[in-house]
Order: sequence, then C-alpha cells, then structure tokens
Amino acid sequence: MQSSNDRAHGAGDGPGSSAEHANDHGAPAGPARREDPWSTVPDPGWGEPDGSGAPVSAVPAPRGRERAAAARDAREVYAEVQRSAAFQEVRGRYRRFVVPGVAVFLGWYVAYVIAATAAPGLMARPVAGVVNVGMLAGLGQFLTTFLFAWAYTRHARLRRDRAALELRWDTQELAREARGGVS
Repeated sequence: MQSSNDRAHGAGDGPGSSAEHANDHGAPAGPARREDPWSTVPDPGWGEPDGSGAPVSAVPAPRGRERAAAARDAREVYAEVQRSAAFQEVRGRYRRFVVPGVAVFLGWYVAYVIAATAAPGLMARPVAGVVNVGMLAGLGQFLTTFLFAWAYTRHARLRRDRAALELRWDTQELAREARGGVS
C-alpha cells in the first residue's frame, strides 16, 4: 500500500525512522530552537553562577522599601475591609445559608447510611414493582445534591454576588490608592 508521499506504507518503520525521516513530517532536524516553548534545554546563562558562586536569581529582587511599604499598606487595606460592616454582612449572609444547609444535607446523608446498615428490612420494602425504599432514598441523595447546588447558586446570585462585587471593587480602589496610584 502506498502512502500520500509515494513511500510504501510501513517502509522505514523502526526505532530510528523518525530521526531519519524528520523532514518527511515537516519537523526540523537538529537541536530545538530557542523559541520552542516545550524545549527542555535551558537558555544560555539561565541559572548559571554570576562569578560569586551563587546561581543568578530568576526573579528580580524587590525594589526595596517602596514595595515593602506598598505591601504593608495593602495588608492594612485588606484588614480594614475585613473589619468593615459590608464585609461582615457578606460573610454573615454566606454563613446563614451554608451552615444550616450543610447540617441538613449531612444529617440526611448520615440518616440514609444508618438506615441502609441498621434497617435493611425497611430499605428492602418494595414501593412499586422492583423499586424499593433504599432505591428511592439513594435517588433522593442525588436529587438533594442538585437541589442544594441550585439553591446555593440562587442564594449567591440574589443575596451576595452584587454586594461582594461592590466590596471587591472598593477594595481594589483602596489598595491602588495605598500603592500610590500604581496599578
């Protein structure tokens, strides 16, 4: 059988065939080019000692006191926002939904597991044909999982997202001002 490049199919197959026929597939032969993002060969000078015996740092050193002051100011901004009434309200809305929801969901799951192990007769009781109480309770687990996920996203969209987004923008503005307008 002939391939599209008029070479017999299977000819040249073997351990060295890809290197021998690299130009047949459009791949350049020889070392990888510097622009190759998948190359494992480091660029010249990367991590080599700078004469003092220590490797050259890949990350530039911070600009000194300016960055330290900006970082401290940003930390103060975030601490101030965390203490703010708006942040506490967003976190409170989150907790008021999630804590009871998780408690109910875990209680329902534990009740299902206990009933399945402690009351196999109850779980085996037929409801309709071959469908029994255990099957319905197991399907109920899936249903309540999706119901809880839907309720969570709805609650977040209606009660928290707008306030959290406004808080985020305010925080970013305060942090930008603390850095002296540097973005």
